Amino acid sequence: MKILKLDNSDLEEEFFEDTRLLGVVASLKDYQICWQLNQKLRFDLRNNNEIEIQLNKKNRCYFFTVFQYQEVNTALIHYLYNNQFDGEYLLPEFKHLDFLWLMKGDTMPDDRLNNIIASVRHVNGVQLVTELTNEKIRHKGHLIF
Repeated sequence: MKILKLDNSDLEEEFFEDTRLLGVVASLKDYQICWQLNQKLRFDLRNNNEIEIQLNKKNRCYFFTVFQYQEVNTALIHYLYNNQFDGEYLLPEFKHLDFLWLMKGDTMPDDRLNNIIASVRHVNGVQLVTELTNEKIRHKGHLIF
């Protein structure tokens, strides 16, 4: 019996083209961090149930919520993923991270990204914000909705 394996590398490469990804450690619930980010950055991050990530592991389903905000008059969309659900991780290689923040759809200049990072660091309950490079992500497919 021959087993065929689906090669998603092209899909992953296209999905992550012109993206920036941040990892966030915060002792906050997802709705709490979104509320604070919305206040501080004048965003409107909202839970988008249509793009919720579902992973099947160990005969169980795990659901990772995704919050979304599209900037006005640009193609840039912000996605804030929960990295944890019921003891499982969306990106197991980053178990120490609580949230993953993907910016996609338009280029994000370094200075703008650094301003966002600085703002997030001042959110109560946030301990760490760091940029993640695509090369460090082993389970890229888990972020694709």
